[in-house]
Amino acid sequence: MAAGAVVVGAAVTPAAVSWLGQPAPASAPAAALRPLSVSNGHSAVTRTGAGSTYQLGSYITAVKRQARRAAMERASRRHRRRHHATVRVVYENPLRDISGLIPQRVDMGVDFVGSGPVYAIGDGVVTAATGVSGGWPGGGWITYQITDGPAAGEVVYVAEDVRPTVTAGEKVTPSTVIGNMLAGGTGIETGWAMPNSASAESQLAEAGGISGGGPFPTDVGLNFDGLLQAVGVPAAPNFGPTGYGTLPARYPTDWAAALGV
Repeated sequence: MAAGAVVVGAAVTPAAVSWLGQPAPASAPAAALRPLSVSNGHSAVTRTGAGSTYQLGSYITAVKRQARRAAMERASRRHRRRHHATVRVVYENPLRDISGLIPQRVDMGVDFVGSGPVYAIGDGVVTAATGVSGGWPGGGWITYQITDGPAAGEVVYVAEDVRPTVTAGEKVTPSTVIGNMLAGGTGIETGWAMPNSASAESQLAEAGGISGGGPFPTDVGLNFDGLLQAVGVPAAPNFGPTGYGTLPARYPTDWAAALGV
């Protein structure tokens, strides 16, 4: 007999027991009442007589309720074990507090205008931070290597109209403001950086060797925009399924699935 099973004697007459948990009619002869047995997998309880029918109905209801609750708890534990690793929050929207945020386009990375604090997308270590980089309009250049989650080991850059609030070697989390985006000017560009933090990943031969002159959007830039969208950033106007260059095989292609969102 399975745990939680309920067994009712087959010889009980319809007049003897009400399944609504009410006593049998007083006119029912006592001889018509037969023993009822309830098994919960551990013990059996028998009740006879019209005066015990209400107690038996309550007992059956309680056993069923306990069985349903136990089944729900088992299902919940199985779900947590199966999905715990994927639902754990590892990355957050790095532009969540930008005022007037407007996505502009995907190029080597993704361009935005607005103003306010820029956060690290996840746990990492700052590899470069300057406000006077000659290679980018506005002079800002911040890079950090992600140390957790499906992008662990990859390097992110934030460039152009941004002023760093961190220094090289500093550890960061999704709660760390790494720079402040300045109002006006060209806005910022953010995307995947080269492993040595020298410039945008799209400029490497393995990614197609595409620099500031295009063609755009790059596959590397589209991939980073996919990550941003997975954490809640609006898509760029030119986001689409295909771009120029090559996406290195180490990058996930479905960030929503990789992050379990």
